[in-house]
Amino acid sequence: MKGHLLMSDKERGRKSALELVQSGGITLVEASGRMRLSYRQTLRVYARFLAQGDAGLVHRRRGKPSNRACPKSFRAAVVLRYRERYQVHGFGPTLAAEKLAAEGLHVDHETLRRWLLAGGDWQKCRKHREHRTRRERRAHFGELVQMDGSHHDWFGPDHGKSCLMNMVDDATGTTMGLLSPQETTEAAMTLLRRWIERYGVPVALYTDRKNVYITEREPTMEEQLAGDKPLTAFGKACKKLGIEIIAAHSPQAKGRVERSNGTYQDRLVKELALGGITTLEGANTVLTNGFTDGLNDRFAVAPADELDYHRPLHKAVDLDDVFCHEEHRVLQNDWTVSHDNHQYQVLKCNTPLPKPKDRILVRTHLDSRVQLLYRKKKLAFLFVPPGQPRQKQGAKTEAPKPAAKPKAQPPPPKKKWHANCGRLAVMRESTP
Repeated sequence: MKGHLLMSDKERGRKSALELVQSGGITLVEASGRMRLSYRQTLRVYARFLAQGDAGLVHRRRGKPSNRACPKSFRAAVVLRYRERYQVHGFGPTLAAEKLAAEGLHVDHETLRRWLLAGGDWQKCRKHREHRTRRERRAHFGELVQMDGSHHDWFGPDHGKSCLMNMVDDATGTTMGLLSPQETTEAAMTLLRRWIERYGVPVALYTDRKNVYITEREPTMEEQLAGDKPLTAFGKACKKLGIEIIAAHSPQAKGRVERSNGTYQDRLVKELALGGITTLEGANTVLTNGFTDGLNDRFAVAPADELDYHRPLHKAVDLDDVFCHEEHRVLQNDWTVSHDNHQYQVLKCNTPLPKPKDRILVRTHLDSRVQLLYRKKKLAFLFVPPGQPRQKQGAKTEAPKPAAKPKAQPPPPKKKWHANCGRLAVMRESTP
């Protein structure tokens, strides 16, 4: 056959199989298996190959317009309308197809895209990934500490998933871990407190955007008036200590703590399995009794600058008052405060004594202890058991008064005959 013949991979495979049949190398049954055709279809294809050669294997619709193709006049009208009305405003194929359909010119957006690309009226807009450069470690120990929670089958698949709270210093790779049921505020506070008690107060924390660390709620009216941003309970604790929270927008941004999580998932799981430990208490004992120190001895590196950026904790700062939940409540008329379905009676002995409608700060510690504060001073109070009637603060209890004595009754009037009027008159004798 003269000229060039365009064939697909499937058609070339059929050509090879039928040439073997023609030379006697295989049978038609074997050729039908290779070409994945039925035997009757193989007979038809082989007959066309013998009659027309290689051209008999080429699809007969190749090079011909599709039966479902739009008429050329319709295509020209659509492209012209696009150029007149939508191209000048920068309409893309998708939105332009919706607008054209509203005008009665129904065309699929991908079809319109091909027409516009062929006519040079549209260019492909490829979204390239943003270039990222490798971030160098911070130079000082305590300048930036990454925190994250790793959910994993730490005790094996039969015991369910738990969460490892992990803190990793960015400059040295020094790590500290704590196992808890979930990635909660209490677990994050407990781990940060342990870090501060051992190393000091870091400058900044690098976390993800989980609601334990960052809140997306709108500021309250009180926060708007004070110019404060909405904070979580963990964020309030960091604000008291002067720790900045930096939120990462991708897991790759905090890759150092993510890689440290992988190290824990490899080594800690095996360590717990060797010891037969299946409880959180036992696992935390392993973490604090040498396992974490072993990781730091093996993988931690020296910082670029020896100056430690951790700040010592001030003696006047009580970490119990830092790592807690704080909420404001209004003092009721009977000097009680309601919080978390409980009621607390503020005692009269407090100085200064708050007045009804004053705002009381309710502080709940991690060990469930409750404190009431007014003007930054702790209040003396009593817990009101459920169902007990509340009494007014300062109400006096008076002794019951004795019953009043009955008054003396006057003597009965005497009857006298009145001589002047000749009738019976009733006169009261005067008492001496």
